[in-house]
Amino acid sequence: MAGGGAKPSQSTSTIIADTESGHHILRIDGYTRTKVVPTGECLKSVRFTLAGHQWQIHYFPNGDTSESADYISLYLHLDESVVKPVKAQHLVRLVDGLEEQDPSPSLAKEEVFSFMRYVALGKSKFLKRVHLEKSKFLRDDSFAVRCDIVVIKEFRAEGMASEAAPAFISVPASDLHMHFGDLLHSEKGADVVFEVGGQTLMAHRCVLAARSPVFNVELFGKMKESVCAGVICIDDMEAQVFKALLTFIYTDSLPTMTNKEGEEEDGDVMAQHLLVAADRYDIKRLKLICEEKLCKYIEVGTVATILTLADQHHCHGLKKACFSFLSSPANLRPTMATDGFDHLSRSCPGVTKELMAMLCDLVIK
Repeated sequence: MAGGGAKPSQSTSTIIADTESGHHILRIDGYTRTKVVPTGECLKSVRFTLAGHQWQIHYFPNGDTSESADYISLYLHLDESVVKPVKAQHLVRLVDGLEEQDPSPSLAKEEVFSFMRYVALGKSKFLKRVHLEKSKFLRDDSFAVRCDIVVIKEFRAEGMASEAAPAFISVPASDLHMHFGDLLHSEKGADVVFEVGGQTLMAHRCVLAARSPVFNVELFGKMKESVCAGVICIDDMEAQVFKALLTFIYTDSLPTMTNKEGEEEDGDVMAQHLLVAADRYDIKRLKLICEEKLCKYIEVGTVATILTLADQHHCHGLKKACFSFLSSPANLRPTMATDGFDHLSRSCPGVTKELMAMLCDLVIK
């Protein structure tokens, strides 16, 4: 029996839809000239990336069917192949110059659709042409539409602390990574020695095996006896790369990267080296972190090298990002003139074929 006056406990939880949103502005310049396009035929926007996916807007100046011949039809297409349908809400509307910069609406009342490649969703009777031609939105024979998209990534549940329980105790954030980092740097209890780039590095085989399936096999599998016999020599990796790898294994984070002279290393160069190391020792999270970092360094001078790396180490997301960059002729032409592209063509002929297939698709579209 509860004590007199005791407050009943209570708790709250919430189901949250994780989303990513953005918008694309499509301008129609020379509207009257587009009216020569027959009913059922469309003009397509450039391919654009929003909320992690590639899209395209199809504009039918004279409607997509005979029933909508007096209307403008607008459809949104998912312009990429996906394994699972992309669940998204979207809203297409006429805008003027001021509305183009408005914050993205929540789209909470818009219906959620499942997009697959080549599935078109939109409005056959978006707007009567006579209404557009009398509106404020048509200026100098031009108008613009804004397409807002909200992609639903996943659903998750979160709990909230009981309001009835006062907070007498404050629990600090986990400092486990600090303790393991100190263990690595102190070398206390270390039982495995590596020779890397002329430097001797010590570590703990149990920690390495717990974090890397490859180390687990090398240190506790069939190779155990040969490994335990002496120092493990790693000839094809720089010492600072292996140090960064060990730091991540112990702390799940990366240190500030420096080169042999102690100067801070270029982020893209170290990310490339670490990606190779992460793939070699099957440390998946580190590999994804490196992929994410390299996506930010994709440009004309680097994309061929990064794409070569992505193909050789099976980095599907990074490869996709490179192809997205190269889908623009303004990026592709100067890239093809680089030495990196020549190396890509020689070392990864399969990638070159994929790139040519993508270009053919763009021309057809």
